Amino acid sequence: MTQEMKGLLLEDRWAPVTSEMGFLELGAEKAAQAFATWQRGLMTPRGISVEVLPVSGTLEQVLSSLLPLTSGETQRHLFIPTSSAWTAYVENGWTGTDAVSPMRSMARRLSIRCLRVVAVPHTLRGNQGRYGAVMLGVYGPEQPGKLTNTVRSLGASNDGGRWVFDESGEPFPFEQVEQYQARRVRDRFTFDMLKDYLRHLGLAPFEEDFYLPPGTCAWLIQKTGPFTTVGREYTLEEARAAHVL
Repeated sequence: MTQEMKGLLLEDRWAPVTSEMGFLELGAEKAAQAFATWQRGLMTPRGISVEVLPVSGTLEQVLSSLLPLTSGETQRHLFIPTSSAWTAYVENGWTGTDAVSPMRSMARRLSIRCLRVVAVPHTLRGNQGRYGAVMLGVYGPEQPGKLTNTVRSLGASNDGGRWVFDESGEPFPFEQVEQYQARRVRDRFTFDMLKDYLRHLGLAPFEEDFYLPPGTCAWLIQKTGPFTTVGREYTLEEARAAHVL
């Protein structure tokens, strides 16, 4: 882990699963049931069943319910309660969680706010390591006359060797907008800025004790059936090795 990104969730032991996460401004069980209802409409005609299962334990034990990680179609999705109004979302794709589509869709379907949070240390040296990225996406209900329900999007990322900064939507009052003019592109939206913005939104997603308040459980969405694209299965260690973690 690089010095500028000290303090990642669980010391980044669950990357790539937790390198990108979704958050829904809704209780965990309600979020899971709504997601399952949506997925059943898509999966049942294909002969794929969708179950909702409670999962208890520590955060790492709960994350373990996603294993094995898989390529091909995503087969398991996890909704984790937090000590805030937000529920965390991760899935079992072997390349990590892809939160954009599910968070956009859930925000639109349920008329709630959803987030996409990305924090990846830049560790690339030659052909070893990962391209770094710090990103925040905020999605909301459908807006009349707008093509997308993206409320705000910010990101500084290394795109194949070159750092780029992107933003869209209206800034929130708490944003450090002057920083977006920093000479070094990767300094325009940093990990510390991301954490600060998320605090203003009521989240502390890189702290283990933010998750699973006493007396709560997570909810696993399990799909079984004839998947169109059936890939191989991976342990967490195999996925991390493949991504040079």
